[in-house]
Amino acid sequence: MTRDQIEAVLEAVRTWPAEDQDELAEVARDIAARRTGVYRATAEELKILDEADAGEVASDAEVEAAFRTFRPA
Repeated sequence: MTRDQIEAVLEAVRTWPAEDQDELAEVARDIAARRTGVYRATAEELKILDEADAGEVASDAEVEAAFRTFRPA
C-alpha cells in the first residue's frame, strides 16, 4: 500500500460513524499486539478489570449457582 493509498483510507475513515471507527481502532490494536507481542487494554477494559478487583462481579460460587439453574436436572 502506498502512502497516498493509506492517506486516502484514513481520510475515508474520518467520515465513518464513531462505532465503525471504534471497531477499526480495535482491529488495529489487535494487529499491533500481534506484531509487537504487547497488548494495550482500552479504558473500558481497564474499568472492567478494576471492577473485578473491587469485587463488583460475581464470585465463582455465584457463577456456578447461576449455571446450575440453566443445566438440565
